[in-house]
Amino acid sequence: MIFAALAFAMTAVSPATADETNTDKYDYIFSGNVKYNGEPLDDVTLIVEGSGYEAEVKTDADGKWRVGVPEKATYKITLVESTLPEGVIVSEEGNDRVTITDRGATIEAEFGLTKKKSVNFFLGAGERTVTPFIDQLISSLISGLNFGLMLALASIGLSLIFGTTGIAIFSHAEMVTLGAVLALTFGVFLSWPMWLAIPITLVLLAVAGFTQDVVIWKPLRKRGLSVVQLMIVSIGLSLTLRYVFQFFIGGGTTLLPTDPATTAKLPLLGPISLSIVDMASMGISAVVLVAVAYWLLYTRTGKATRAINDNASLSAASGIDVDRVVRLVWILGTVLAGLSGILWAYFRPGIKWDMGWQILLLIFAAVVLGGLGTAFGALVGSIIVGFLVELTPLWLSADIKYVGPLLILIIVLLFRPQGLLGQKERVG
Repeated sequence: MIFAALAFAMTAVSPATADETNTDKYDYIFSGNVKYNGEPLDDVTLIVEGSGYEAEVKTDADGKWRVGVPEKATYKITLVESTLPEGVIVSEEGNDRVTITDRGATIEAEFGLTKKKSVNFFLGAGERTVTPFIDQLISSLISGLNFGLMLALASIGLSLIFGTTGIAIFSHAEMVTLGAVLALTFGVFLSWPMWLAIPITLVLLAVAGFTQDVVIWKPLRKRGLSVVQLMIVSIGLSLTLRYVFQFFIGGGTTLLPTDPATTAKLPLLGPISLSIVDMASMGISAVVLVAVAYWLLYTRTGKATRAINDNASLSAASGIDVDRVVRLVWILGTVLAGLSGILWAYFRPGIKWDMGWQILLLIFAAVVLGGLGTAFGALVGSIIVGFLVELTPLWLSADIKYVGPLLILIIVLLFRPQGLLGQKERVG
């Protein structure tokens, strides 16, 4: 492909002529100048997103734009190719770390010593290829299955804890983050190999689950606190842990170490292409979920867990050590949540101090959709949520892809309050 011109010139953009978004609100400024064959291109759309912030800006008659952002962090700047003139595309050659997707061309940018940053794209002559809808659908279904399996790990853990204790644990989101943060600590900060960092992380997660029950939840249960009081405690614990994470790892996004060969998409069958990381994530999730199902159905402790879920008082009367089983559930739930966090860090990609909180509503949606307290219901609910999240951008804006599962949740609960696999409570 032959370059035709430079877009986003290195020269500074004059705020008097450039289209501006939030430049009067924030001190950190991204800017650019879009030209093709020396001629400015107006009405070209760019999207700046990162650290929970997103803004859209269009170039003015001089091809210039400016966007203010709230903090010094890494941002993704996307030039929407569909707004370029016919026959003009963003070239992959000459652009620094450019990623071409159906949405457009994206470059990750961060500020240096100053509060201003100019971003550069190369434009070239060419033809934009449009992926057929059926290919997009199949690709989204595979991605949804991957996300759903990963979400199921956290959802099943939450469902088991709720089933045995009756508590809606909001701090479960921070267990998701904890898994990713521990993996980050060993794999990045200490530079240990990931094949060693991940098993050590899982062991420490088990210790964290054990400690939670011994130090916090069992004493509170013994004091006879109500479910509402325990839920408020979990909210306080969630907020505390979240800001502890921010204190230690900062507010930016950090990637786990990967080999480029493991993240490159490999064509498998037709439009289906997966990276080695994707296949490993789906494989690990599936194996762990099968193991948990086997444990629940065929082991003595698993059967005791299901019995406590049905009736804790009757289980205690029949000789089951309820406290021992609940403690084991806390350990298992924390490990599953942390493992989900590690896989989520590769799927996003990146680790952020509030990453678990970002998907907490989806975890609750999966648990309630499948049926409160039912592990298999949480699995079914998670797969449905995963599909909805990844399929929504095919028809609607990607910004509201998390809204779809919550709307479906409301609709299902209107007609089936106990969830898809839950049972109605009998009165009398």
